Amino acid sequence: MTEALLREMRGRLHDGGLRGYLLVRDLHTGEELGIEPDAQLPTASLVKIPLALATVERIRRGEVDGATMLDVSPGRVTTPGPTGLSRFRHPARIAIDDLLYLSTCISDGVAADALFDITPPAQVADILHELGLHGITVRHTMGELTDTPVERFDASQAHLAQALAIDAGTHGRGHRVPQLDTTRANTGSPRAYVELLQALWKPSAIHPEVAERVRGLMSQNLLRHRLTPDFISDATTWSSKTGTLLNLRHEIGVVEHSDGQTFAIAVLTESLVPASIQPGADALMAQVARTLRDHLRQL
Repeated sequence: MTEALLREMRGRLHDGGLRGYLLVRDLHTGEELGIEPDAQLPTASLVKIPLALATVERIRRGEVDGATMLDVSPGRVTTPGPTGLSRFRHPARIAIDDLLYLSTCISDGVAADALFDITPPAQVADILHELGLHGITVRHTMGELTDTPVERFDASQAHLAQALAIDAGTHGRGHRVPQLDTTRANTGSPRAYVELLQALWKPSAIHPEVAERVRGLMSQNLLRHRLTPDFISDATTWSSKTGTLLNLRHEIGVVEHSDGQTFAIAVLTESLVPASIQPGADALMAQVARTLRDHLRQL
């Protein structure tokens, strides 16, 4: 029955114009269901969770003071998508603690890069490894994600950037667009991100105070258009982070039910449809993830 269910979900994703890579894990029993859960993809803004973890860990160690005020230059971004300081027109003075909120909860790329200035990508990767977390690469800052073909085309030609993202890849996951090339981009697999979520929600090498703070930031995520509608209710808590770049649509999260059941979910997708706005794809991702969660929940 499980294999038949997975075949059906693969077919549903394909029919909806998506290549999907998923893993859903019961954090109490360890039971899991997935579709190509070990595939490595560029992760876009999902990397802001490892960044938050590394920053909070350094605050705990006393290497960084969360109250330190930083002068942040405005992003002055005009293309659709980026949020927060990325769209500011004037410099701002903001504490590291508040940059953590902006980076994680509203996916502010300029705030994230201010944090990367303090803890560079290589150091974030080192902290992940120190904590026993593998399979997530952190190679570059968020600023590099604002220099893709979509910024070079007129808004009426955005579909051309999407078509390039879809068609210019190789079988080995190389790509003419550097941000989509897994040898150059920040990358991760559904399994690697579920391992990270499990380490944040269950006892692990991550200090309990650090884990609690990162969980709190994820619970305040304001981008709730993708998986949230299928996982939020009066009887659940949904904590998550999205990632979006060109034809990539991702989300990771943990759903905690009032009966005590808790599931970690990672959904990474590539759209095969050359369109920037695809609410149907977001809904399909959520439906497939929920179907897998429902199956595990009934076991």
